[in-house]
Amino acid sequence: MTDPAAAGDYPQGIKLGVDVGTVRVGVAICDRESILATPYKTLDRNAKKNSDVRVIAKLVQELGAVQVFVGLPRTMKGEERASAVMATDYARLLVGELAARDLPVPVNLVDERLSSVSAHRSLHEAGMSSRNHRKVVDQVAAAGILQHAIDMQKARGADVGSRVTAPPPSVDMEGSGPETVPAAPGDTDRSSDNGRHQ
Repeated sequence: MTDPAAAGDYPQGIKLGVDVGTVRVGVAICDRESILATPYKTLDRNAKKNSDVRVIAKLVQELGAVQVFVGLPRTMKGEERASAVMATDYARLLVGELAARDLPVPVNLVDERLSSVSAHRSLHEAGMSSRNHRKVVDQVAAAGILQHAIDMQKARGADVGSRVTAPPPSVDMEGSGPETVPAAPGDTDRSSDNGRHQ
């Protein structure tokens, strides 16, 4: 089941940005006016218990967030490989966790090419030593993902990215699961740090 982002409209309020890595997951938050995205926290990725997914869902609930953007790393040619599959699977897990908490908060995948590269550069320019980058680079990358998304929403006056949705509970088809809606045209203007090990 697909659920296209509503044209000409998008959620208003606090939003979260998520940068998914194999080791860590960065989280960023923006203000209610969606003006500025700021790094929020870094979580350890737990692929077995998915405790980090539950933490993000809890944050959505506690902060009253109205939308979550998960970065979708593509190659420079716009192709989706292993890291993109990982991000998509993560977004689906988050959709499921939000649904379990009865939180109808949309989760969108957005192009995030080179977000981590840009985050490392920003930290270096801010005077932080490379060995200290690891502690915060994921949340800085998440802030970059979120800032890009909220800026694009305002520029277009419409939602951006690909909405991740769950199928109706009554549907029992082989291979059924959450699907994504193709990204809006022009939502591919960033470049990729595909295959990252964060």
